[in-house]
Amino acid sequence: MKPGKKIYFISDVHLGAPALSNNHERELLFVAWLDKIKDDAEQLFLLGDIFDFWFEYKKVAPRGFTRALGKIAELADSGVEVHYFTGNHDIWVFDYLPKELGVILHRDEYRVNLWGKRFFLAHGDGLDPTDKGYNLLKKIFTNKPLQWLFARLHPNFAFTLAHKWSKRSRLTKGIVGEGFKNEDEGLYKFSKSILGKEHFDFFIFGHRHVLVDLPIGQGSEFILLGEWISLFSYGVFDGEKFELKKYEVK
Repeated sequence: MKPGKKIYFISDVHLGAPALSNNHERELLFVAWLDKIKDDAEQLFLLGDIFDFWFEYKKVAPRGFTRALGKIAELADSGVEVHYFTGNHDIWVFDYLPKELGVILHRDEYRVNLWGKRFFLAHGDGLDPTDKGYNLLKKIFTNKPLQWLFARLHPNFAFTLAHKWSKRSRLTKGIVGEGFKNEDEGLYKFSKSILGKEHFDFFIFGHRHVLVDLPIGQGSEFILLGEWISLFSYGVFDGEKFELKKYEVK
């Protein structure tokens, strides 16, 4: 840990969401936030659903997001260790972002020691064993033969199909965050089950689009990072304490 440095966490920016009309403005805010943290960030954890949809062909990358991609690459080039977690919307990140931006890719949960503290990090999708419908869907989305078949579709058709699917999401229905159910929350139960086997100081997830910071055990915190749709929230760890904050939208 270098003096004055911090670790930042953010999720669910949903850049390019067809259900939202302010994608350009939100991208500019996201880039402004990245620019703000670049001088004191030692590590940055992008905990999934940064893009509302992402699929890489071997020779084609998705159109758009130039400013966001450039700024992430700038942070990585400057020495900030940038970790990218796939979420349920950007599950089809393959090798383009790691190679072009210099990010470290995570497809599963990540257990890591950071500045003397134990962190359990994940987007959060697929970890609730009671969500059987989504867990089945995730198995389909991560199936290699089905990914190969999808890649055979022309990008114009494939992305049109994906955006139509995305319009069925909770964003279209005006649901940004759904009520947190405390001890009955699937992710909370999951974290408790992990804590029974191995100690972590922090469990940090995205996915749920709500801001939560709760004690979950002796010296452990359960954290949900919110979203970048109406809350514009993120987390920061300074080596001693973790805080949830909101970026000031002017």
